[in-house]
Amino acid sequence: MTSEILHPPHLIRGITHLDKSLFTKQIKVPALILENQSKMNGIMPHIKKKLLKMANLKAIREYEGSKRSVLFNPCIVTSWNDLPTTQLESKGVNSDAFIEDFELELTYDNWRADELLKFILPEDKEGLSSFSRVGHIIHLNLKEHLLPYKKVIAEILLDKMSGIRTVVNKSQTIDNVYRNFSMELLIGDAEYEVTTKENGIEFAFDFSKVYWNPRLSSEHDRIVKILNKGDVLYDVFAGVGPFAIPAGKKGVEVYTNDLNPDSYKWLRLNAIKNKVQDKIQTFNKDGREFILNDVKSNFLEKLKNPQFNGVMHFVMNLPAMAVEFLDVFHGFLSSESQFPFTKLPVVHVYCFAKGTGNKDEIALNLVNHHLGMPLPKNSLIQINFVRNVAPNKDMMRVDFYLTPEILFAKSDSNEPPLKKSKVEENQENGKAFNEEGQTTGSEIASTGKTKEGNESFQTTIGHECKN
Repeated sequence: MTSEILHPPHLIRGITHLDKSLFTKQIKVPALILENQSKMNGIMPHIKKKLLKMANLKAIREYEGSKRSVLFNPCIVTSWNDLPTTQLESKGVNSDAFIEDFELELTYDNWRADELLKFILPEDKEGLSSFSRVGHIIHLNLKEHLLPYKKVIAEILLDKMSGIRTVVNKSQTIDNVYRNFSMELLIGDAEYEVTTKENGIEFAFDFSKVYWNPRLSSEHDRIVKILNKGDVLYDVFAGVGPFAIPAGKKGVEVYTNDLNPDSYKWLRLNAIKNKVQDKIQTFNKDGREFILNDVKSNFLEKLKNPQFNGVMHFVMNLPAMAVEFLDVFHGFLSSESQFPFTKLPVVHVYCFAKGTGNKDEIALNLVNHHLGMPLPKNSLIQINFVRNVAPNKDMMRVDFYLTPEILFAKSDSNEPPLKKSKVEENQENGKAFNEEGQTTGSEIASTGKTKEGNESFQTTIGHECKN
């Protein structure tokens, strides 16, 4: 027998609003009718893998007084011979107890949300492959062909998912200055203040006013794991603190910034909630202003201090535009007389690599261009794939050292910034540049990056400066 017998009714295909009565279905399944409970206990170890297992369905149920019915999956059992007959007969259960057509009613309650949506949404197009859950909110990012079904999707998720009170759909891309997005309330309460956990740490925020992506939890953890007590973290686009709070809990000295006043508010509250407010300094301003006016003096003090044994890390997680801030490091200390320092600071910058070419090379091109110079030899640590965002669009992370060549570069340098037109021309082809602006593929080959990028990265952080 095919599995179709256990599918929801065909008539639900294409519905756009939930009507639970449409899911009721009468089927017949094989079963054993046992005289009493004691017989059932004796045979359970032999038959439990063949039982009918569906949501909110009891495979063992009362039947005519003291009798018990045991229901089997019709895709596994079609006759008495499909059961372990020898073991059953040794327990006093024979073929007379077996029936092939036990009548059973299936309802809406017997299918999970994913099972229902599989048979509601268009058969010839991609279904609802994933969604994000943040506290009591389900956040959808529906493709255009699923928009006609947004109400029934939301109704089923709200009904089937435990603890969910609100379902929203992203209604446009993140294109405003504060990184949050417009969203449509599909069903439930218009209550967006949530509490959620990431990597064991609790965060609170208003989901409608800040940026939070639970799919980045592993990436947040990767960065935090390379930080050590005594290090310094400059989190330029900090959001509500997914890097900063766990870093503070590790004893890292943290300076955080976010332009969004709501992110700033919740970042401060999360620092207090997690008892790291003494480890974290918070700022609410433009990222460039933060680096130039608030970070620079601390950065310079640490570089000049022979007693400072940590590593300074800049995290720039604003992939749509973080690379545009890299020019601030070109000549960052050009007004200072050059001096030696023992450990090279590290930048972790995120970007979107678009096109069909090599995404590592595309990401490197973006960094070189916006830094205003090719990364000096041995300054590139690694280039990491973070996640696929859309077809031909990947989120990447580029890690590199801030070398003396970058920090003390003069504005009248003989190395002119790379031309934007040349970068744009070569992005889709994935070409990299040499110092003369010519394309080359050699830059990526020497990164030494691993598939995950963690092992080699941890061994190189804290690289001694040789100048």
